[in-house]
Amino acid sequence: MKVDIKIPAMGESVSEAIIGTILKPSGSFVKLDEEILELETDKVNQVLYAPQSGQLTLTVKKEDTVKMGQIIGFVETEAKSPAQEAPTPPQPVAPAKITEPTPPASAPPSPQPSGESARVMMPEFVASIQEGPKASPAPKKETQILPPPSGNATRKKMSSLRKVIATRLVEAKNTTAMLTTFNEVDMTAIIEIRAKEKDAFLKKHGVKLGFMSFFVKGVVAALKAIPEVNAAIDGEEIVTYHTYDIGIAVSTERGLMVPVVRNCDALNFGGIEKSLEGFSKKAREGSIAMDDLRGGSFTITNGGVFGSLLSTPILNPPQSAILGMHAIVKRPIAMGEHVVIRPMMYIALSYDHRIIDGKEAVLFLVHLKQSLEDPSRLLLDL
Repeated sequence: MKVDIKIPAMGESVSEAIIGTILKPSGSFVKLDEEILELETDKVNQVLYAPQSGQLTLTVKKEDTVKMGQIIGFVETEAKSPAQEAPTPPQPVAPAKITEPTPPASAPPSPQPSGESARVMMPEFVASIQEGPKASPAPKKETQILPPPSGNATRKKMSSLRKVIATRLVEAKNTTAMLTTFNEVDMTAIIEIRAKEKDAFLKKHGVKLGFMSFFVKGVVAALKAIPEVNAAIDGEEIVTYHTYDIGIAVSTERGLMVPVVRNCDALNFGGIEKSLEGFSKKAREGSIAMDDLRGGSFTITNGGVFGSLLSTPILNPPQSAILGMHAIVKRPIAMGEHVVIRPMMYIALSYDHRIIDGKEAVLFLVHLKQSLEDPSRLLLDL
């Protein structure tokens, strides 16, 4: 019996996909739920599994574009797994025929000069000036990029996900009035809380207490205080969100993804850390689903995990603001009349200046700074 292999639905906003890596070639024997191939969409990659055990037949090849619900092959369930065939004895190889090298052909004779005179008469000279210089033929456009001087270079085709990321980043730069403002945070209080409560937190919630949950709760408090930041442009209207679904940028081998932690205002620190741990696991396994990436009105990206000291994060359209976290570095700062060494972090807010003014952006960062330097404000929702 033949069981069709169909492209599954991947959400309302996804209508087509590209055939990525084919893990099991056509004609091979597959088992139930065995990975067949990867589908690349504009949001996430997804693995397609065998619907039954049997012999696989695919009617598509790598880089083909397919529609949702399209049949791309079938599995013949009545086929049996092929037995190992005995190796074929090697056949004698005939000795290669030695061919005498062909002597190089003699160079063609140089063209003889024509009998026309090299002199240009006055009428011809005047006519040539009136006609103007003759246009030289346009050079042929080179599509190949020259390798570096050393001659060593590798090439690989951009994945569908990487193409979409590139397009969206350029779109964000070209279609928004993006501006970035900065501040710095003294991380002493948060570091002390983590050191004091990490064991009890791990025992109670089963996950470690990280910095991100403090930032998520601080962002929620700042968005409540400055609602203009929690907004987006839709045509000629400004849409202000009253939900707090925060996207957290996650770096994967396939590219950057932004899964969304929903209802962050209703989650405690344990709930946020569990959601982040779940997304990290999915990112490592390549199993982030389309629903995990939908929605979100604000994004947080943490370049500090890679050692970034300062950056200007790019907006995640259609959102109008994104927060950038950076590395924690001990620096001398003035406290009253004294200079002390404190663990400091630069924070950056990139925003769409079309709907967010500098005042709101600065007040947002100041509110966030105060919440992080005095975490008790998060409990009192100040």
